[in-house]
Amino acid sequence: MLTEKRRCRLCKGARLETFLDLGEQPPANAFLREEDLASERRFPLSVARCADCAFVQLRHAVDPDLLFREYVYVSSTSPSFVRHFERYARAMDERLGLSGAVTLDIGSNDGVLVRPLRALGAEAYGVDPAVAIAGRAAAQGAPTVVGYFTEAFARRFAEERGKAKLITANNVFAHIDDLDDIARGVKALLREDGLFVIEAPYLVDFLEQRLFDTVYHEHLSYLSVAPLVPFFQRFGLALVDVGHEPVHGGSLRLFVAHAGARACSSSAPSVAERVAREGASGLGDVATFRRFAGAVEENKRALVELLASLRAAGKRVAGYGAPAKGNTLLNHFGIGPETLDYIVDDNPLKQGLYTPGMHIPVVSALELERRRPDHLLILAWNFAQPVMESQRAFAERGGKFIVPVPTPTVIG
Repeated sequence: MLTEKRRCRLCKGARLETFLDLGEQPPANAFLREEDLASERRFPLSVARCADCAFVQLRHAVDPDLLFREYVYVSSTSPSFVRHFERYARAMDERLGLSGAVTLDIGSNDGVLVRPLRALGAEAYGVDPAVAIAGRAAAQGAPTVVGYFTEAFARRFAEERGKAKLITANNVFAHIDDLDDIARGVKALLREDGLFVIEAPYLVDFLEQRLFDTVYHEHLSYLSVAPLVPFFQRFGLALVDVGHEPVHGGSLRLFVAHAGARACSSSAPSVAERVAREGASGLGDVATFRRFAGAVEENKRALVELLASLRAAGKRVAGYGAPAKGNTLLNHFGIGPETLDYIVDDNPLKQGLYTPGMHIPVVSALELERRRPDHLLILAWNFAQPVMESQRAFAERGGKFIVPVPTPTVIG
């Protein structure tokens, strides 16, 4: 079930320095039925920095089948996320010309990117290990293979459907333990004129905005550009361009091509500039990471004190959104049902279940009208603005919102 990593996932160096320890936690997306509350499993959750290449990563890896086979996170639940991937698909089509071209989305979830790519004329497919979600995606017009992306899978896919002009890995590259196998698979499947595009939360934003709650067992790596340049070079690939997107508090969009292939953009300046900015941000100094860990503990103190004062004053507090990041925060801060009466989530797969670790009931938004809280703690802080807009009626009757990171903020 659990593997301790003694060497860096990227450079294989043995000097891993732990800077953030969040204790033992359950898998952040393992929501529970009432009858399962007594048999919950917990695993160590700590983050280390490689002293050799500065790559940031978890010290332990949980069996991916435990994390992903019965996954309950569904991308298309969020309208803003759907719009993000529609823009993403158009941007890739404008860049590459995808009409009639084979594309593959790794970790495709419910087909949130596959569908808009197919609408643009691409022969788009997904691959995802979550059996139920992959089946739903296929039924909704997003052909999805149930399984993991590996070198062996890539070679079979290329033989059956041809090489891909676009391979994408959105919020999934950082979830994979064996990154060497992924790189070999991309090398085998990608057309000479194609691109491998990764989108994932950015380490610089993680540090600057204190996004510690994006640490969970699925999220094995915390990406920055500098360590990835030599990594891809080892496999005959090249990081040719870098973009930055606002999604998830700040995400990298990395463009990888075959080394020596005609670049799909005049990319060298963007990569070099981003590496230089990372150096200026202190990513080469372990003290930067120790300060971050101290800031997390200060956030914990401030939020716990705020919620305790509200409860002492007789205020009713509920949560809004039950994402993985919210469960990391609740477990590390020790916030349970004695503080939050319930958590609202729009995903029907989570409703009627209990949150991992703290066992707070998850309900539909209808509960807000029936049991009117005074405050809503927005655990899905990356969607705070759309959440507040959708809950205007709550605000108009005097309700207030709490955004927990980077520092607890009361709005309303």
